[in-house]
Amino acid sequence: MRLESDPVSSSPQQKSGATSDPKSGTDENFIVERIYKAVMEQRLAPNTKLSEARLCETFGVGRMRVRRALLLLSSQGLIELHSNRGAYVACPDKSEANDVFAARLLIEPPLVRQLAQNAGNIDLTLLTQHIALEDKARAQKQRTEIIRLSGEFHTKLAEATGNKFVFRMMRELVTRTSLIVGLFGSSEKVSCPDDEHSNILEAIRSQNPELAEQLLISHLTHIQAGLNMEARQEPQDDLAAILGAV
Repeated sequence: MRLESDPVSSSPQQKSGATSDPKSGTDENFIVERIYKAVMEQRLAPNTKLSEARLCETFGVGRMRVRRALLLLSSQGLIELHSNRGAYVACPDKSEANDVFAARLLIEPPLVRQLAQNAGNIDLTLLTQHIALEDKARAQKQRTEIIRLSGEFHTKLAEATGNKFVFRMMRELVTRTSLIVGLFGSSEKVSCPDDEHSNILEAIRSQNPELAEQLLISHLTHIQAGLNMEARQEPQDDLAAILGAV
């Protein structure tokens, strides 16, 4: 894949291996986080072009640093890379959103049923602590953090099954869901509604598989119903102003 018209000679680095720009001290993970935050807060609209030159100016870094950040964002499904055209904020449509939720409804209800049936053999401490983090973020009205933590709760449920393939599938589905919620969810009702995660966890803890499954289905339906896929922001141009607003 080529970004804009120049060849890319390097591949994205993992977070632990990110390198900082010798002049600015900014690494690609800082750029990734700033763009992610702007998308989730609905300040960066779908289909907005992420010009390499403008990103270099905005963050005071070289082109290779920006390219690594864009490749990382692409691997997360947050942006789309088009040969000879550059990078654009992803723009999932209604059909894709429906497919994502349909896939989750196939996977997650039996997943939580299994957890509830085997709750005695599962350590639920990390999930309990995670919900406390969600409550704190919600109390402080941290939209980006709420969306991130809400999605992470579902991947932790998948991880608790011990099935690495289910975990990988859920991680991908949750990433796409977070993007869809960030772009098309209401600013007032972000991501997973209050108490629904707590209720699901309590049903698992009390070893009630029917209730856990029912709550999970209701939960996903609730999230999907809160989306407005017809609301389309216009692509923006002033990246420096958008990405500089923290």
